[in-house]
Amino acid sequence: MTSEFDLLCALTAAELTSKQIDKIRNWNLNHCNWEEFLRLAERHGVIPLVSRNLVAHGHGIPAEVEKKLRSAYESNLARSLWFTAELLRIMQRFDGEELRAVPFKGPALAQSLYGDVGLRSSSDLDFLISPVDFDRAKRLMAEIGYIPSGEIRPAVERLFLRVGYERSFDSGVGKNLVELQWAVQPYFYGVDLNVGDLLARAEPTMLGGHEIPSLATDDLLVVLCLHAAKHLWTRLIWLSDIAETLRTRNVDYPMLLSRARALGIVRVLGVSFWLVKKVLRGEIPKPAEQIIEDDYQAGLLGRHYYERIARGADYNFESTEYFRLILKLRERRADRSRYLWRLFWTPGTGDISAVSLPDGLFSLYHIVRMGRLMRKLI
Repeated sequence: MTSEFDLLCALTAAELTSKQIDKIRNWNLNHCNWEEFLRLAERHGVIPLVSRNLVAHGHGIPAEVEKKLRSAYESNLARSLWFTAELLRIMQRFDGEELRAVPFKGPALAQSLYGDVGLRSSSDLDFLISPVDFDRAKRLMAEIGYIPSGEIRPAVERLFLRVGYERSFDSGVGKNLVELQWAVQPYFYGVDLNVGDLLARAEPTMLGGHEIPSLATDDLLVVLCLHAAKHLWTRLIWLSDIAETLRTRNVDYPMLLSRARALGIVRVLGVSFWLVKKVLRGEIPKPAEQIIEDDYQAGLLGRHYYERIARGADYNFESTEYFRLILKLRERRADRSRYLWRLFWTPGTGDISAVSLPDGLFSLYHIVRMGRLMRKLI
């Protein structure tokens, strides 16, 4: 680890322990590369947490650095308040038409886990909906000024509803501000988590003085771990979200394990918990420790990702290396086989962009997919 990265990890917590506060107070900041530190904080999406904690407890922060930290915090707060207002406006429109949707991540997650919408940065708003409600949701979004990002043919959109998981929306304020998601991951990952069940188990929470639905605790933990795993845990904010869920929520671990086993993602949980413990130096509950101990691969894989996170290394998410790493995260042979089959056979946006086929020949995109992947493997 670099000293800047180590400091960043020490500051990434919504509620610091007395031990963590003492560590920050005694940190020698004289040799800190502040340009690199600020770059890492921005890259890992933890500027708000870092700004608050370092300004409150650090000693010897250069005046210009403190000014930048305060400015970044205030800018994120203003943006988060705008997103909060938009989230409530969208939910009001959905509720008026009795369209069931659950906002997750963004301001809803910030308020729920961090107790403050300004302590987590967001680039967009995410809503889980049922795939059968997508057309209606798209119409309602248009009525309040949001249109889909980019034009696609109806046949392509129907394909994405089967094998994709999200559609971005723009407004006059900016692009890609809202995502409607009808699945947690693309179809080819082979994790068949039923969004209808997530919507049915949603629980009420408060945001900006209004009651909105939120994912049940066990579902939230599964969704956060799957999201982080899809990106191979490359940002600290995703580990922080998991850590805060473990810290602030009453997790039903037998139920969590039951659902994770049914989906074949116990290893995903184990690696996520291992990284929370080792990267953020956080304490985790004993049942979470047990999940790590029950799978020796969790620690082995965790060390690989730890080293990559510390180096700031990126992945090519269309590379064979990435696909192999995702494969290693599945503990059961049947799940690995399903993943490989869907990976080779399920067309994606890249395949459709690479070759333009008329609607009558849409089934041939499966062949295009296999051909493009084979070229990468050779």
